[in-house]
Order: sequence, then C-alpha cells, then structure tokens
Amino acid sequence: MEFNQVIAQELGLKISQVKEAVDLLDGGNTIPFIARYRKEVTGELDENVLRDIVDRLDYLRRLDQRKTEVMRLIDEQGKLTEELSTQIMSATVLQDVEDLYRPYKQKRRTRATIAKEKGLEPLAEWLLVQYIRGDPQVEAEKYLNTELDVNSSDEALAGAMDIIAETIADDAALRKRIRQETFRIADVVAASIAKKAKERSPFEMYYDYREPVRKIPPHRVLALNRGEKEEFLSVKIDAPQETLHRLLELRYVKTGPCAPWVQKAALDAYKRLIEPSIEREVRAELSAQAEEQAIKVFAANLRQLLLQPPVRGKMVLGLDPGFISGCKWAVVDETGKLLKVGVIYPHPPQKKRQEAKEILRKAIAEFDANLIAIGNGTASRETEEVVAEMIREDGISAEFILVSEAGASVYSASKLAGDEFPDFDLSLRSAVSIARRLQDPLAELVKIEPKAVGVGQYQHDVQPKRLEESLHGVVESCVNVVGVDLNTASASLLQYVAGLKSAVAKNVVAWRDEHGKFSRRDQLKKIPRLGAQTYIQCAGFIRLPDGVNPLENTPVHPESYELAENILKKIGHTSEDLRARLAEVRKKLAVLEAQELASEFDAGVPTIRDILDALQRPGRDPREDLPRPLLRRDVTRMEDLSEGMVLEGTVRNVVDFGAFVDIGVKHDGLVHISQLCDKFIKHPMEAVAVGDIVKVRVIGIDKGRERVSLSMRDSSNPIKPI
Repeated sequence: MEFNQVIAQELGLKISQVKEAVDLLDGGNTIPFIARYRKEVTGELDENVLRDIVDRLDYLRRLDQRKTEVMRLIDEQGKLTEELSTQIMSATVLQDVEDLYRPYKQKRRTRATIAKEKGLEPLAEWLLVQYIRGDPQVEAEKYLNTELDVNSSDEALAGAMDIIAETIADDAALRKRIRQETFRIADVVAASIAKKAKERSPFEMYYDYREPVRKIPPHRVLALNRGEKEEFLSVKIDAPQETLHRLLELRYVKTGPCAPWVQKAALDAYKRLIEPSIEREVRAELSAQAEEQAIKVFAANLRQLLLQPPVRGKMVLGLDPGFISGCKWAVVDETGKLLKVGVIYPHPPQKKRQEAKEILRKAIAEFDANLIAIGNGTASRETEEVVAEMIREDGISAEFILVSEAGASVYSASKLAGDEFPDFDLSLRSAVSIARRLQDPLAELVKIEPKAVGVGQYQHDVQPKRLEESLHGVVESCVNVVGVDLNTASASLLQYVAGLKSAVAKNVVAWRDEHGKFSRRDQLKKIPRLGAQTYIQCAGFIRLPDGVNPLENTPVHPESYELAENILKKIGHTSEDLRARLAEVRKKLAVLEAQELASEFDAGVPTIRDILDALQRPGRDPREDLPRPLLRRDVTRMEDLSEGMVLEGTVRNVVDFGAFVDIGVKHDGLVHISQLCDKFIKHPMEAVAVGDIVKVRVIGIDKGRERVSLSMRDSSNPIKPI
C-alpha cells in the first residue's frame, strides 16, 4: 500500500507534501518544529494537518502489519489462496481484515467443530449445494455412526446445520453488508434497570429511549455507556429482523428440498452468531467515534484554556474555598513567588465571617494585592459573597474573578508541589496554584495531568492512552506557540518544548540552579543528554529576554540568524537595535516585501515572512492579543435573575450540545447549540470557545434544580465573543 498517496487523497494534499512531512517525522523531527521551521519543505502544512498525517500513517502502518500477520497465519494452515491474498491486501480498514481472517481463526470448540469431528462436513456441503433432486433425510442416513454419537438422520442434519450456520456467520462479505445495514436501519434502545426505574439520576431521559444508530450524536452514546456502566440503563441495538434475515436468505437459500434446512441454519446463524457479534461491533464503532469526538472537544477546550491571556505585573490573592476545612488563601507576587498563606473560616460550621474579612483586608493592604482569584469549587459562590461584601464595605479598588480549580487538588498532592512547598500542608498549596493560574494559566496548568483540567465531555469514559496522547499534543503545541523563558520556566513547562523530555528538562533546571542564568541559547548544548538534534528542535522556542543576542528573544531560529541580520543590515540596522530603536526598525521593516527579500537572499518566502514578523515584535506573547479576563466587584444571586435579563459572562466549557457560561451565579448557565447564534451551526465551537467573554440573555430559570438557560441569539445584534 502506498501510504503517502492514500493520506494525500484523504486529506486533500499533494503527495509531495505528505512524503516530505513523513520523511521529516521519520527523521526524528517534532511536529512544532516542522510546522514552524520547515514550511518550505512541506508546503506550509500546519500542526493540525501534520497531526492528522501522523494519525493516519500510524493506522495504515498498523493495518499493513496486521495484513502481513493474518496472511502468515492463514498460510501456515495451507489455506492461503491467491484470491484470498488479494482480498486481504485490498482491505482498507482493520475490520475487513478481521472479517476475512474469521473463518481461519483458531476457535474454541463450537457446535460446528463438534459436528465436523463427527464427520458431518460433507453433509453440510451437500445441503449448501441444494440439489434439486434428493431427500435430505435419506442423504443424512449415510452419516449415521453410533461410535461418533450420530444415531439418527435428524441428529446428522442438526450437526450439518450447525456447520452451515458457522459457515454463513464467517462469510466476510455478508458480515460487512449486515453491519452496514445495521448502521443504516437499526435503533439504539435504552431502558431503565427495573430496580432503579424510580430513582432520580442524570440518566432519567434515557429510561425509555430510542434513536436511530445513524443519527445518535456522540455525547449521547457516551451518556448511554456511562448509564449502562453505572447500572441505571440497559442498552441494545434493535434492528428489523426480517430485513436482515432476507439478506442471508438471498445469499444462501435456493429452491428445492434442501431449502428449509439451509433456511433454518441461516436464521440460527443470524440469531446465535451474527447478531450478538454485529451488535458488539456496532456499539464499539459508535463508542470509538464518540470517544474520538470527546477527545477533540476536550483538546480544543484545553487549548483555549491554556492560551488564556496572562495577568502580568499584579500581586494576586488566591482563595481555595471550603466549608468545614475553611478557605485557604495565599498571596503571590508579580513573578508567582509565594509571600504569605493562611486559612479563614467564614462559612458554616465556624461562621467566622467578620474575622475572615479582617484577615483578607490586612493581607490586601500589606501586599497591595488588589486582584483576587477564587477557585470555582465547593463554597466558591459563598466565598465570592464574602469578598464582594468586603469590597463594598471598605470601598477598596480590589476586583475578583472565578478561576477553574480543576486539578488543583491533584497538583497539591503531587511530588512537584511537595518539592516546591515542602514546608506547607498540601491543603494550602492549592491556593497558590489558583493565584498563579490567573497570572499565567499555561505555566501553572502544565504542572497538572491534562485530563484533570476538566474542560471536556465524558473525558473519563474514553481510552486513557488516546486521550493522553491527544492532550499532550495540545499542551506541546500551546507551549511552543507561546515560547518559553529559559531562565524562569519550570521543568514542568520545559518538558513540553519541542525535542525536550522530562529528564532533559530537569537537567536544564539543574544546570541553571548551579551555573546561574542562561545568556545564550547555545549554552543548552552543555546540558547532559541534550544533543545536537535536540538543540535544533528546541532552540527556536526558547526565549532569553535579557540574553546577549536580541534575536534570542524572538522565534527566529539560530539557523536563520545570519538571514535575519542581513535583513536588518538592508535597512541600516543590527539586531542590537531591536532593544534600543525598535520603533524605527518596525517602521522600516513594515515596507519590505517578503517575495523580493526571498529572491535577494535565496530564501523561502514563508521563512522571510516569519522573520519579518518576529523582528517587529521581539518578546511578543501571542496570548496578550486576546481579550482580558472578566473581573467583578460584586456577585449575582439566583434570586437576582429574571427572564430577559442581559448579562456578561465567561465561557467555561464547550460541549457537543452547547456552552456553559459563568454569569456569576452558583452554577454555570447553559446556552444550547440552538441558542448560540442566529444561523445554523454544526457544532458550538463554530460560535464560541473556552474563555470567550460573551453577552447572554436569560431565557429560563429553574430554581429548584438550580439551572439557568441562556441565549446568545439576537437578530438585530448577533452576539459574538467580545
């Protein structure tokens, strides 16, 4: 199989693009490096396309490996024909290969194998031929054998029909057709388990549920799977039996005296062997598709969360809310350094509200920490009320914001947190994490296992390995898009830089601790286990704001330093002017044409374009171009809401059926996909993303269930993220 050609056709690419990308990947180059620094080679393929190529290449290689293995196993049985070999090699999906291998697969003892041991296979073949003349009962008498426990013609015919049933069930072409028809005409049916039928649960809507297989959306598949796993639901695939029976009969049943026996065997084949197997395969396929969609949603949300704009230059007071154990608080300086920690008890059972406010007042005054980050877990809204009350009473200029605390407890209990704060109880570490998440979401969230961040749908129901691979790719992409300050980055952050692994990242930090700050990128070559190839991969994503060479505070790769200097020389400047005369440099660079420079310096247009952009904005953090977080000075209660009210909120999560928006009340409101915008969209991500600041209108309030329905539709003023 020509993998490059297949992938190019599937993804709408040139074969040459795929070939170059595959060669670079096989040569040990990372996706971020290829996407950023090998644009001329691949025809400017971006990271998403490169990851698609990696996924398809991996599948096709596994498919090819399985084909080779299956052909070897069949050949060892002496049953590999030229026709079968051609069928296997022509298969384009793993399922087709498994269908073709099924008749030759070593099986446990079945009714058919027992019948074959009794010498009934010739009788089965005779019945399948279905001669116009001949009596099956008379023919069966030829196979009576008391030693083999075949004592009557009926027993002989029953054994022969078992063989026929297995033969039909192993028919690869028939199985494929039945599977396709099941997807087309069957329904997914769910019902409540009798003993839990009257219980309230998140699965109530599925207690009596039916939906076509071909239409069921991914999130409902995962919901049904979870309901079944938690023993609230029974789930099955219900297909019209007559239609599928007809497929078997058309293929195997002819007219004549043998037809009734073959027909009975065909029905047995479907009910006993094909239907249960096809149901498992259909559900497995639905689950695989649903899991893949869930992973895509999680990955997209995680990317948006990690790329939230940092809040720089602020003293921040972080609050990890709680009831019985109190609210842990921590003040960190502009660099994230911990200054002070403590615990307050404003809520039941202690109810030390005034004391709590006084402690917070003193901390804010002592450190001028006028920005408060509050974790969004248990007691978060109650803690917001305490903070808002304090702000109103004192008239101070402090503002607060709700910050996702997903994974904070995971971080607090980790070895990393223990190493950072060995003298603090783990319950106090979470407040530090919450404060730092506001200052630099990316730098702090990389310390947590990506799947613990909690911005997806049913992420705990998908394959852990596939989820981990996808989320690791997202974090890697975000870290390299932003770039990393080599002198401040933690090992947790450095391990996601292209080419660097966890052990090497720790070596970088150890070298920095021992020798002091890095002043040049090429000092990385002194790091143990960081070889020449690794340096090439990582160098362009490393930043040195105070380094010797100003180019090293830009994405310009060392291999392009000379080119960058030549471009600057053309306008009468050097790289030193990126610090002292940046405005003048920008003005002159802005009028240069990439195409002309490419011809003059014999370089690629994409590389020239990237260098021009980098030179005009040294030290740029792409996150700073995004909207700032929504800060508040007061709270909104459920009782304050009324239908028609227009509010501003922050998108906290996007799922297949809509978006959850924080509008300041206890629970996030839901904007259903039908209410996201005035035009039809296939997925909510076409309209919103995690972190977007949006205007919403309240369209429904269920105080009993504490649910708020929101809308972003407005034909006169289409609401978009602002």
